[in-house]
Amino acid sequence: MAKWVYMFTEGNAGMRNLLGGKGANLAEMTSLGLPVPQGFTITTEACTQYYEDGRMINDEIMDQIMTAIFKMEEITGKKFGDKENPLLVSVRSGARASMPGMMDTILNLGLNEEVVEVLSAKSGNPRWAWDCYRRFIQMFSDVVMEVGKKYFEELIDKMKKEKGVIQDVDLSAEDLKELADQFKAEYKEKIGRDFPADPKEQLMEAIKAVFRSWDNPRANIYRRDNDIPYSWGTAVNVQMMAFGNMGETSGTGVAFTRDPATGEKHLMGEFLMNAQGEDVVAGVRTPQKIDQLKEVMPEVYDQFVDICNKLEDHYRDMQDMEFTIEDRHLYMLQTRNGKRTAQAALKIACDLVDEGMITEDKAVAMIDPRNLDTLLHPQFDAEALKAAEPVARALGASPGAACGKIVFSAEDAKAWAARGEKVVLVRLETSPEDIEGMKNAQGILTVRGGMTSHAAVVARGMGTCCVSGCGDITMDEANKKFTLAGKEYSEGDFISLDGSTGNIYDGQIPTVDATIAGEFSRIMGWADKYRTMKVRTNADTPADAKKARSLGAEGIGLCRTEHMFFEGNRIDAFREMICAETVEEREKALEKILPEQQKDFEALYEALEGNPVTIRFLDPPLHEFVPTEEEDIRKLAETTGKTVERIKELIDALKEMNPMLGHRGCRLAVTYPEIAKMQTLAVIRAAINVKAVHPDWRVCPEIMIPLVGDAKELKFIKNLVVEIADREIAAANSKLKYEVGTMIEIPRAALTADEIGAEADFFCFGTNDLTQMTFGFSRDDAGKFLNAYYDTKIFENDPFARLDQTGVGKLMELALKLGKSANPNLHVGICGEHGGDPTSVEFCHKLGLDYVSCSPFRVPIAKLAAAQAAIAQR
Repeated sequence: MAKWVYMFTEGNAGMRNLLGGKGANLAEMTSLGLPVPQGFTITTEACTQYYEDGRMINDEIMDQIMTAIFKMEEITGKKFGDKENPLLVSVRSGARASMPGMMDTILNLGLNEEVVEVLSAKSGNPRWAWDCYRRFIQMFSDVVMEVGKKYFEELIDKMKKEKGVIQDVDLSAEDLKELADQFKAEYKEKIGRDFPADPKEQLMEAIKAVFRSWDNPRANIYRRDNDIPYSWGTAVNVQMMAFGNMGETSGTGVAFTRDPATGEKHLMGEFLMNAQGEDVVAGVRTPQKIDQLKEVMPEVYDQFVDICNKLEDHYRDMQDMEFTIEDRHLYMLQTRNGKRTAQAALKIACDLVDEGMITEDKAVAMIDPRNLDTLLHPQFDAEALKAAEPVARALGASPGAACGKIVFSAEDAKAWAARGEKVVLVRLETSPEDIEGMKNAQGILTVRGGMTSHAAVVARGMGTCCVSGCGDITMDEANKKFTLAGKEYSEGDFISLDGSTGNIYDGQIPTVDATIAGEFSRIMGWADKYRTMKVRTNADTPADAKKARSLGAEGIGLCRTEHMFFEGNRIDAFREMICAETVEEREKALEKILPEQQKDFEALYEALEGNPVTIRFLDPPLHEFVPTEEEDIRKLAETTGKTVERIKELIDALKEMNPMLGHRGCRLAVTYPEIAKMQTLAVIRAAINVKAVHPDWRVCPEIMIPLVGDAKELKFIKNLVVEIADREIAAANSKLKYEVGTMIEIPRAALTADEIGAEADFFCFGTNDLTQMTFGFSRDDAGKFLNAYYDTKIFENDPFARLDQTGVGKLMELALKLGKSANPNLHVGICGEHGGDPTSVEFCHKLGLDYVSCSPFRVPIAKLAAAQAAIAQR
């Protein structure tokens, strides 16, 4: 028979997966001999079974819960519903990972009209007894039965007003008894039946509520954002009550062994006398600083400090603790590794190493890589953010905070920024021609698109805040306005975006610049010592490349050459090339672009100082580059000597039913070889020039052919590249080396990787397209239905943000195996957006990839994740 319930005396900290974080730590504190009110934990597996059984607690689990109640009654000497010595308990959720979105605590469970009279008489403190009962009714109604707490708050406020008092503690026993009756009447009105009096019925309803809370909307969103699988489930902790509201010799509080904001080593926390747990955080009364407990109750303070030191020494990490004082007796209700800011996380990790408490590899392993985002991007002022309510939430596509005036076009973003205005660019969706505007914007907000949409990818590369896929917006671009949450926003109105959470705020929220703490380079140094996988960057400009190098990038894994065509007036020449009707016309236009591309590549090689540079040949469909404005079309007609009508015909001819599967990638080079020839000349000539200036650098351009699905496609383009490259190298009397490889982004390429590998020097997994084609999802449209997939548990997270290891991962594994069998010297990396996601980086490490490549600002995240993967595998 499976064991579904554990007494605190039966568990330990190593049973976190089964008992949840809270249950495991309560068991561990019990084994350390600390003053912990006793109880039992219902396992995470019982939660999973509850859902498998159709949201029912089966008889076997029920029997074990009843046995645990009996044992608890024996341990405490108290009984549920007893007239002499009644047992009251708290019920708390506790997943293996800390989850703020989970169910709130229920205190004082086991009370009814008879029991409250017993407590009143035995304690000689009727006010305390009735305070416990009214709190329990309110908590049970709100948390278990989902009757909104506002109804009860209104009744309390009304009572205080009638009695002429300000604080809850000023209400008398009679007032609280009256309130309890009013609460029960409110419960009956909302639920349609009497408030339950049987303590065991109360307990079973509370346990079911904890299990239900695992699947509430808040918890589901938090799980997706923090990579917590639905299959984990939550545990339930049932614990004997310790009462902090028995008078001025009782109290409750929370404390940290170090400052969670800065990491400084000093005890920090708050407490309230004559209060229960939720009072400290509810803000109804102002708590006292933990140091003041020394004056109020010195012996309890000394005992608490001793326990804090013992817990930090035991867990070897900063602890977050909850405690209650009942009539001068201290009880520990919880301890856990405390949540902290990224700045504090780095300082605490370094300090713990310096104090001899942990090793360097442990310090690297204890930092959540995703938290580094906050060190690298502007953030909202914490106090201002507390007072702000989001008007909507979409996809947090690129981290950071942005506040500015709304503009609706790239041209306006550029013009407004030039006159010193801070702007937020709001678009239905962005395209390559919006690059200039995106560069000049504080943040970008799009109505359409997902985590790998153009806006998201480019914004991450720039380190610019971006919120994408806000389908709640009704856009009116023509009149430069949109409607969101019932309000109309016009050009020039202020809006604030949080690219980490996806929250959108009305008006201005002040931002603070990113600050990289001194411990950052120390942690990165340790990470470099342990990781075995290289980290490159996706960069299209020298500025991006330099930023990435400053953050530790070891090369460029993806340079998207198409983004270079929008610099200056190059787009004009490129559009001439697109609208050319003969090879001669096309080559003439390309000759104008060649020197500009060459200069770009020279700047990239200079920025990378001999580190690898992978240059992807032109990939997007040509329709993305053609003019849409009448003035631009007329200008193109004049330049090319064609009529406006003819230009429009040529533009129309480029339109495709499904451009993502259309005339793009290597298909462009097969159709128009002159494009690949021009890009080869630019890549090789730039490399020859830089190598001549820096003979000690290893300049070895990696030319990457995109969207290959057949080995013959690669062979055709490679032959063309090799012929031109070898001719240029020979003419320059250079010894330059270069490589030709391909992106694996079509499932057929993965399945025939042995044939393709025979022609390639390297593979790079383009997992944005590989995910799109494996699932058959359009990455720009998937946002329309992914929420339904999350709600129905088909998906737990966005496959474009977190690599699908089961399907896409299997294709990657197969491609790696087949490719290496044909070419043992093949080097392999990944350059999709997954290259900066910690769980995806870990998978790439396990797979044996040589490198991951990600946006410049995600380089430290990828480096730390790669180190953690290597440490975990030792």
